[in-house]
Amino acid sequence: MTDQNDLPTDAGTPLDSPTSEFCLRMARAWAALSRRLDSSLGSLHGISFVDYQLLLSLQRAPGGRLRRVDLAEALGLTASGVTRSLLPLEKIGLVDRQSDPRDARVGYAIITPTGSELVTNASVVVHNVSRMLLGAPSRAQIEASSALLAQLGSSK
Repeated sequence: MTDQNDLPTDAGTPLDSPTSEFCLRMARAWAALSRRLDSSLGSLHGISFVDYQLLLSLQRAPGGRLRRVDLAEALGLTASGVTRSLLPLEKIGLVDRQSDPRDARVGYAIITPTGSELVTNASVVVHNVSRMLLGAPSRAQIEASSALLAQLGSSK
């Protein structure tokens, strides 16, 4: 569905398109949100927002474990990016490695009890920062925005 205001102008170059403006604003909002969450999570729990997302994905996974490639897919990272992110978390005991006894090529990341406790506590910080930044939008606003973000997140 194309909005009349979103049609290309001047030799196919969209000028001031609502969808482009939305994406630009979303990128600025994401940068601000990430900075705020990095700062809060770092000062209170010693982890970054990326660490939090990784730990949360593992905590929500069945059995608290995911294949590294599935974790990369869930977070929008490369497999090597996930490996680099997991190393410091392994060193401080928040995650462990687990190999597949049937296939040596498959590696799992598994959240430890310490990691699970940390992500549960850090979730309070994420909730509080989110509420502070968003205020109290209506459920309809959140659902509509969430649907747009899900659409963007599933684009390949």
